[in-house]
Amino acid sequence: METQILPITDESLILASKILNGGGLIGMPTETVYGLAAIGTMGEAVKKIYEVKGRPADNPLICHVHKDYDLNKLVKIEQEYVYRLIEKFIPGPLTMVFYGKGVISEEATCGGDTLAVRIPSHEGCQRFLKFIDQPIVAPSANLSKHTSPVTARHVYNDLNGKIPLILDGGKCSGGIESTVLDVTGKVPRILRAGLITKEMITSVCGACEVAEHKEGDKVRSPGVKYRHYRPNCETALYSEEEYGEVIKLYREYERLGKKPFVMCGGKIKQKFVGLNLLDLGDTPEEIAFNLYDKLLEGEKLADIIIAVAMPDEKGVNMGIMNRLKKSCG
Repeated sequence: METQILPITDESLILASKILNGGGLIGMPTETVYGLAAIGTMGEAVKKIYEVKGRPADNPLICHVHKDYDLNKLVKIEQEYVYRLIEKFIPGPLTMVFYGKGVISEEATCGGDTLAVRIPSHEGCQRFLKFIDQPIVAPSANLSKHTSPVTARHVYNDLNGKIPLILDGGKCSGGIESTVLDVTGKVPRILRAGLITKEMITSVCGACEVAEHKEGDKVRSPGVKYRHYRPNCETALYSEEEYGEVIKLYREYERLGKKPFVMCGGKIKQKFVGLNLLDLGDTPEEIAFNLYDKLLEGEKLADIIIAVAMPDEKGVNMGIMNRLKKSCG
């Protein structure tokens, strides 16, 4: 199979529609990461997502729709605060988990009674979703457990020959996956941290909980059960206070004739001047934007990526630390 990367045009959207309605898969951009898309009502097509990615069959998928789509066709909106969240954050990097109406295939929900739904803000993705005008299920467009793709070329590097088309919408502006929020209860509960933070949700809803995932829990969200986001090289993760351990490990790899890289952002970068450095940027938003790009860059350059953790887990840092622990911990 030949994999094409095409800009989003009328012609490429016609091709994408033909592939999807024929039961195939394509790569699509969003503002967070690129997704591997299938029509959510087509069970056999959804199965292909799991096969292409090598994704565990009990890891549910997120459904994507355009901003004018009637969510009531897919889910039961039972909490009043949902409408305030929609007004404030949608379209955007927020996925909400509702009780579903059984429209989306059970392959996508893993037989569960809930459905995760997102309305991306990426202009090209909105154009694509509006053109298809059907619910699209899509996890990240990479091989399972590998670092998520934030460019069309990243998708190509993992899935070349496995899918016929990647719609190129440029580099993703967010850089980490959406916040996943359980909105089935009286208080919204974060299942996966992201760019829409606990503090932001609390300001709209008055309260917000963070789920503690335990072994044996029913999985309602992707990204909580399995190890994810890992680059194809060795990794380690240290706190800022473990500066001495970072240097010790770095020098040990140098002594063995191997190439170590330190990956960090913020003020702590100044401590590693003169070393091989994967610079994540200065602000939490910059760090989130650069994280996957630097992990994918680093796997080509380094024998080991030594990541330094964020100073706290407040705001966007919660989502960054979630990804760092899964990718480098």
